[in-house]
Parts: sequence; structure tokens; C-alpha cells
Amino acid sequence: MATEANTESSPLHVVLFPFLARGHVPAFLRLATLLRALRPGLDVTLVSTPHILASLTLPPSSPPVRLHALPFSPADHGLPAGAHSLADLQVHQFIPFFRASESLRPAFEDFISTVHTPTCIIADAFFAWTADVARAASHAVFLPGGAFGNAVFFSVWEHLPHHALTDAADEFPLLPDFPDVVLHRTQIPRYMLAATGADPWSAFFRRVVASCRATDAVLVNTVGELEPAGLDMLRRCFGARTWPVGPVLAEPPSSGSSESPDDDAAIIRWLDARPARSVLYVCFGSQNSVTAAQTAELALGLEASGVAFLWVVRPPLERDAKEGFDPAWLPAGFEGRVEGTAGLGLLVRGGWAPQARVLAHRSTGAFLTHCGWNSVLESLSCGVPMLGWPLGAEQFFNAKLVAEWGVCVEVARGNMESSKVTREAVAEAVGMVMGETGKGGEMRRKAASVSRAMAAAWEEPTRGSSAESLEGFLRSVETAAGRW
Repeated sequence: MATEANTESSPLHVVLFPFLARGHVPAFLRLATLLRALRPGLDVTLVSTPHILASLTLPPSSPPVRLHALPFSPADHGLPAGAHSLADLQVHQFIPFFRASESLRPAFEDFISTVHTPTCIIADAFFAWTADVARAASHAVFLPGGAFGNAVFFSVWEHLPHHALTDAADEFPLLPDFPDVVLHRTQIPRYMLAATGADPWSAFFRRVVASCRATDAVLVNTVGELEPAGLDMLRRCFGARTWPVGPVLAEPPSSGSSESPDDDAAIIRWLDARPARSVLYVCFGSQNSVTAAQTAELALGLEASGVAFLWVVRPPLERDAKEGFDPAWLPAGFEGRVEGTAGLGLLVRGGWAPQARVLAHRSTGAFLTHCGWNSVLESLSCGVPMLGWPLGAEQFFNAKLVAEWGVCVEVARGNMESSKVTREAVAEAVGMVMGETGKGGEMRRKAASVSRAMAAAWEEPTRGSSAESLEGFLRSVETAAGRW
């Protein structure tokens, strides 16, 4: 709680600046709620583009989170007019979007110049250039991802090139910073393998790393007891103190707030009719896809497993990400067989499902996921083990970590032409994790243990480790602002 001295001085103003991506903005909003829980009445402003801000459903709070819009026109940067977040783009368009996002700097600096109370900027790593903004009393980077995954991801960018790694049978200690981390060529995303150090991707991420090293602190969406080594790696990577404050999970939407409430209700009714732990949930997130050939093998593997499944189907990698569902994406007769009288599967054709509710449902037994950190945290917070199919960014390293925890089995890796997946491998992995096998049982026990550790980090009425960590961060900010 704030001390008497705190309450008599000017209120601290926290400015949150998430990157323009679906998985990042909700985490920043939840962080605002957690900050307010420790400092009731804290002045919080969320800064983003008009399109992102207009799409938000804000949680109730008093006083409310303020919103400040920075002008942004994707078309001015050679992007499609509707490309307001990463989810609106394909991978080859990501780097123009990253570079376009840097155009927000002048408007952000103008905004900060109008703030006259002690200020702390908490920015996404991709906006770490905000550390240079002069009027900030203090600055922090908030990583919605985990410690290990981010540390390895940024280190891989610093130690280019990797295009000489051509033998897919070998593993390599690639990183002088972390010689104990051994990576396989297939764990390096395609654009990283192609990076030379002089290309636009390399230039952007090296700017990100350099800016992160200018910050005062790094808030990490993880639990200290789960990632002590990863947090130490981040400290060495950025040279700043790390504060584990996770799990920072988006608040569940209020009843009736979904864009497709009827579809959501139908999904939950379908789950209600299944036995406990009998359904495999399959989803690759909001902006990830596998190839057409991989989609077909996945479909046939799910069918061959004989396990009930709920599959959020997205367009294959070769198709437009915004394209409506096309039955041609799936093997001939597949829809009729799995959704017919046998009722083996349910296909969600709109590209979105109420994931938090699905994972918390008693009938969900495992999650086949791309291993984005939000999905990992949501799954483990419910004690649900995973089948990993990482596709890009730090997902490969997240998958490596949770496999070491014993809560995930990789079923496939990547979506490059060389990435192989067979229906037999899918069916075998599904059967092992979902079935009453020794491996499946051990994964469920370990997932339940991780779930308990995550809950304890924010346990009330006594403070857990993440609550204490966020309190420590706030006290350091208040000290920097001269309030103590």
C-alpha cells in the first residue's frame, strides 16, 4: 500500500506503450490492473494508435485507464490500409510494419512533453527507444513473453549470421552469451537463418537490443520460481534488473462481450457434452498458420488418433490470412467424417475461440499449440499439458523450455518447406499425451504443479513472489521520482 508520504506528493503517472500486436495489448491492460491493485488510484495512460484503442474493451476501474492515441497510417509506409497490427499481415510484411512502428516516436515525444507529474514509461521491447525520451523519471521494458525465450531470441539476433547451418541433423551451441544453450537449425526461424547482419530484419532487432540496454528495469511475464536461469540470462543480455511479475494474463471478457457470442456458446455446449479431460484443443494463435500440406497431415492425424478435438482452423500459410474458410483446406470428406454422427471433432471456422474458457473447461485434456507465451501461460494456469508445434519468433525456445519442464511434447516444428510432419506422428503424440499412459499422467501431474506455482505468485491474502516483485519495482520507481 502507498505510504502517507506517498499520498501527500504528486501522484505517479505510469505510461504504458504496448506494441501493435494482439497478444501484447491485453497483457499491458492486465499489467495496469495489477499496478492499480498495489497502488489504488494510480494514474495510468495507455498509448497506442486510434485503431488499436478503438478495439479495446477496458476493464472497469476507478479512476479509469486513460487512453492517448498516436496517429498512424499504414498506407503511408507502403502497407495495406487495414494493416493496423501484426495479425493483419503475413510474415514477409512484418519487417516493413516493425519499421513503420518507429514513426510513432515524434508523436510519443510530444505527448510525454505535456506530462508534468513524475512519470514512469513502461514500454514494449519493440518500443524500447522510449528510454531516450527525456521527461521520463524512469523507464522499464515489459516483456509479455517469458525470460528464457526472450533471452535466447535476442541473443540469436546479436550473433549473426546463421545461414551456414545447413545440416538439419546436427545441433549447435550458437550463442557465446549462453554456451549451454544448444539449438537445432530447425529452431531458428526462416528470416533469422537468412539474416546477414546487414539486412532490415537484423538492423531493426539490433536497434531493439541496444535500446533495451538503455532501460532501468525489465518486467517479465514469468514466475521467479519457474525461470530463475532465464531471468539471469535476461539480466546478462540487457544489463538491467529483471522483475518477474507473471503470470500476466488478459482478463476474461465479460459475458456477451465476444464478437461471436452464439459461436462461443455453441463451443462450450459441445465441450459440456464430453467427458472430463477427453478433448484436445488445437489452435495456432491469432497470426500463425501451417502449410497446406501440414494442414492435411494434421487433420488426418487427429482423425486417426480417435481422440475428440476442438480445432480452430486458420487459412494455410500459402493463403491470405483474412480469407474466409474454404473446405478445400482439409482432406476430402474430413469435415463430414469428424463432425458427422460420430461427433469426433468440432471445427471452429472463424479463426477464433474463447481460449481461456476452453482451457479452463473440465473436458479439455491437452492443448496442441504454437507455444506463443500467452498460450503457454493460459494452458499451464489451468494445469493443461501441451503438444508443441512452434512456428516462429521465440516460440521454438518457449517449446524447448516447457519440454524441459516435462509439460510439453513437440509434435512438429516450423512451417518451412523442410518442416516435416506426418499423420502417424501426430496420432502417436496425441495418444501419448491424452491417453492413460505413464507419460501422459506424469505430464498432467507436472502441469498441475506449475499451475499451483503460478497461482501462488499472486496469492492473497499473503503476497506471492510476483506481487512482491511488482511492489519492489514500484518502490524503485517512486524512489527514482524523488518521492521518498
